[in-house]
Amino acid sequence: MTDEQKSFETLEERLNARKTEYETMPVPDATYQAVQSGIRQAARKRKSRLRWYMSSISAAALILLFTGCIRVSPAFASFVEQLPGMEGIVSMIRQDKGLMMAIDKSLLQKVGVTDEHDGASVTVEGIITDESRMVIFYTMKGMKDPEKFNYDIDLLDENGKDLPVAFGYSSPKSTSDENVYENMIDVIFSDGASPPEELSVVFKPRDTAGSEKWKVTFPVDKNLTKGMKKVIPVNQTLTVDGQLIDVKEATLYPTRLVLDVNFDPKNTKKVFGLSDLQLVDEQGRAWRTDTSTGGDERSIYFESMYFSIPKKLTLQGSGFSGLDKKDLDLSLDLKSHQITGGPLGLKMLGSKVEGKDLIIDFSVAGSMDGGFVLSFGNVTDSAGKSYEVPGSSWSSGEGTDDSHTIVSSTVENGAKMQGKIQMHISTYPMKIKSPFSLEIPVNP
Repeated sequence: MTDEQKSFETLEERLNARKTEYETMPVPDATYQAVQSGIRQAARKRKSRLRWYMSSISAAALILLFTGCIRVSPAFASFVEQLPGMEGIVSMIRQDKGLMMAIDKSLLQKVGVTDEHDGASVTVEGIITDESRMVIFYTMKGMKDPEKFNYDIDLLDENGKDLPVAFGYSSPKSTSDENVYENMIDVIFSDGASPPEELSVVFKPRDTAGSEKWKVTFPVDKNLTKGMKKVIPVNQTLTVDGQLIDVKEATLYPTRLVLDVNFDPKNTKKVFGLSDLQLVDEQGRAWRTDTSTGGDERSIYFESMYFSIPKKLTLQGSGFSGLDKKDLDLSLDLKSHQITGGPLGLKMLGSKVEGKDLIIDFSVAGSMDGGFVLSFGNVTDSAGKSYEVPGSSWSSGEGTDDSHTIVSSTVENGAKMQGKIQMHISTYPMKIKSPFSLEIPVNP
């Protein structure tokens, strides 16, 4: 056995040890569901500055999706060598076949830039980016309570302006090095946004009112993936439970595949998301989807098969989460708890004031497992004033009845609301079973 082979075997052992460590972490179902809801709600808002957050425990749930032994190619080994101590992050991204193939093709840009003060530091170790996505790998050393991650992250361009992107991150994980933690930031470019010429990653503690922050600035090498974009026209229509879905085109990037679809505005149901969606090739390999952005015109993101173009590709799903459009709007009497309109099975349990906000508790029939939580796009009081509903939390069971879920929705600055209010449902956990499949012309 050569020294190089021994090095690879040793690396595989380290990676698989980290894999086992993540797999044994307990993951509460409610926490994971909250993450999924947060991603979907953030993506749908379509503001110029979008972000979602994942708790450390729920990040472990994502890690559990990959299976099998970790195999190491020379390029992959080189990636780990460039980012010492990042074996845990490698385990996290190993589930993403497309991202790992991009790294195998040496598309990782090594950064290695650190900002340090008061004995604490943040280092951006490297990035991989194309026109659709950027993944930023970083480590933290000597930071206060990194596992709780009481930090906000800003992404700034070369002019110091916020990038108009959605991005997600979880609490960092400890490494084999004492007091060193690691994680990644996953960025989506949409609506014409693209990687900046220069990027600043800013970490700001949430529990201080001062100007304390860590700022890491570095140039972005866009030449690594320049011109690496393939557009596959589809132009076919799916009919799922009577709802028309136009599949327009698939755009293939090194880091992901973007499928652009259009839900017919004449549909009788509002489709929140397609269930169990995947792309399957001629070998039976499944390419997963993680999230989507948009309303009736929507982009759905899959793992990339850029460096392993299949001979045949089939879009498959088991149905969708949706609701009759006539049930999206409801009137709610805060005093009597009576609901007029809305879906059957939705009940108001009560409400309470927390600071400037109003918390409304609902009972929803069924569970939130693998589906969308109840959420609202906007609320209007009797005077016509609109309020935001930035988030919801939930728990199973109404009293001793496990067939219901209690959802608590926060109406921002709604503490003084009284009487009847109007609410518009933006997502609801109603699942429609209607399996479908559609062949994607890989080589039209």
